[in-house]
Amino acid sequence: MDLGIAGKTALVAASTGGLGLAVARALAAEGARVAITGRRRELAEKIAAQLPGAVAVEVDLSAPDGAASAVERTEELLGPVDILVLNGPGPKPGAAASMDAGDFTAALDLLVRPHHGLISKVLPGMRERRWGRVLAIGSSGVVAPLPNLAVSNTGRAALAAYLKTLAAEVALDSVTVNLLLPGRIATDRVAELDHAAAKRRGVTVTDIERESLKTIPVRRYGNPEEFGATAAFLCSAPASYVTGVALRCDGGLIRSL
Repeated sequence: MDLGIAGKTALVAASTGGLGLAVARALAAEGARVAITGRRRELAEKIAAQLPGAVAVEVDLSAPDGAASAVERTEELLGPVDILVLNGPGPKPGAAASMDAGDFTAALDLLVRPHHGLISKVLPGMRERRWGRVLAIGSSGVVAPLPNLAVSNTGRAALAAYLKTLAAEVALDSVTVNLLLPGRIATDRVAELDHAAAKRRGVTVTDIERESLKTIPVRRYGNPEEFGATAAFLCSAPASYVTGVALRCDGGLIRSL
């Protein structure tokens, strides 16, 4: 299938590793010109050098001017942003009962404000050109809150509500807004969570992995390439009638419809 995004400019937030990198690679494979963004300039440059048409953009999206800087630099190098992929690190684990006011602020600062900043910079141009894709890499915690990830569940749910509202507002401008929710994808982040769970419970990481596999109908963790391919489709021209959805890429982990 021709995804119709060859020559499009894509800004992928936090794309020097994990799911962000998987999405950046998938988009580049379809001919999109991708901005690889992150705080580690040398790593971003190394990755960009391996992808056709890609450039490195050093940026800290948590900084007050981070979003504006990322968009401005991307547009200087590649032109107006057609595809925006929202992504970022997850907050520290913790129980809901132990959350304080600072944790709620952290949830918004980490998972909502930087993404809103990016959207506010690229959305006017997308609407004017009448073509745009906004895709957020979320979490299955949006559908079924994950144990001991209360801050993440809170912030991601807030972002999901904002994006769902936005999707209806910009649909007539041929701009789609979607979320892609990973399950247990084999990334460093998932490995980190497995190690934390093992330490907290006094068991081995292998024990945690075995327990996790029992909850996944396909009985394995997903691989980043599978996630990237799904993301690329949601950013494509053929997906123009798909908007306002939270699509799960989780091997059947979440049992509800």
